[in-house]
Amino acid sequence: MGRRKNPHPKRAVNVKTILKVSREEEEVEEEEEPLVLCLRIPDEDDDLEASQQIQKEETNFIKKGTKRKRGHECDVCEKVFRYPSLLARHMRIHTNEKPYECDVCEKRFSDSGNLKKHMRIHTNERTYECDVCEKRFSQSSHLERHMRIHANEKPYECDVCDKAFRDSSTLKRHVRIHTNEKPYECDVCEKRFRTSDTLQKHMRIHTNEKPYECDVCDKAFRQSSNLKVHMRRWH
Repeated sequence: MGRRKNPHPKRAVNVKTILKVSREEEEVEEEEEPLVLCLRIPDEDDDLEASQQIQKEETNFIKKGTKRKRGHECDVCEKVFRYPSLLARHMRIHTNEKPYECDVCEKRFSDSGNLKKHMRIHTNERTYECDVCEKRFSQSSHLERHMRIHANEKPYECDVCDKAFRDSSTLKRHVRIHTNEKPYECDVCEKRFRTSDTLQKHMRIHTNEKPYECDVCDKAFRQSSNLKVHMRRWH
């Protein structure tokens, strides 16, 4: 019996073609060499852009299986920032660097924005006004905090005693009651305090400063509360 003729000769050709292409692809895959990072040191005649491109390739090269970092990460607290300028500003928290100084009182700040806000104290500039009582503020955050008085809003709650506060800084000071944390120390007697304003009041004992003076008898006091008691008792 003779060999049966293939009714679809083109299919056989296609099969041969596919097998041939598949084998060629296998040979290409076997012969393909792994990518090698170019570590060429740029010549002096190379322009700056080419040099920066090589450095960029070296920086972005990460071995397979290594987790890629997103953004710019702080080496101290691992907080990640989108831009290197934000990371540089953040690092001043850890280094306590304050390059921006007030020309009036010489107080220093870690970034220019805080200095700009501070200068409004000296210029008495208050651009933010309350729509309810028309009280004005130098910073938008102060106005926002003030508005919680009218709304009776206290969004910051203590996890220990459930006491609520209008702003996070007051909550932070309150929590120190539970933790007994006293981060502010007197340079003279090493006594410690929970808040900076309490330390400031304490320092007047050593400096003998009495900034609160009675208008009637000229007697002076270290704290405003003592002046109020004096006014009720004697005048």
